Amino acid sequence: MSGQAAPNLFSLEVERSPDAAVVRCRGRLVSGSQDAFYTEVRQLMQTSKGIVLDLTDLTNMDSAGVGTLVRLYVSSKSANCDLQLINLGKKIRQLLGMTGLLSAFTVIDESGTPIH
Repeated sequence: MSGQAAPNLFSLEVERSPDAAVVRCRGRLVSGSQDAFYTEVRQLMQTSKGIVLDLTDLTNMDSAGVGTLVRLYVSSKSANCDLQLINLGKKIRQLLGMTGLLSAFTVIDESGTPIH
């Protein structure tokens, strides 16, 4: 094996600071991969005031992935944790836009400034 994950698998990498965490998402957030993602990010909410989901390398998302983002949004509100999205690719931005969810999330640019 080459050490690289297959392109259709989902993986994440967490970078923590004292108050926040950046979660870099890679691959496909689809049915079967979303539960572990939800669990890991939900646990971060217990110790972080803010979480940034970096979607740079997220190549695909289905309805299960969208549902997971919605669950994380609701959980973040309950946990008083600021959930933000960064680096949305064209496909992911279109999907969230078509579902009317893009405006629900705080989408930021590289400097941390909200994008409208």
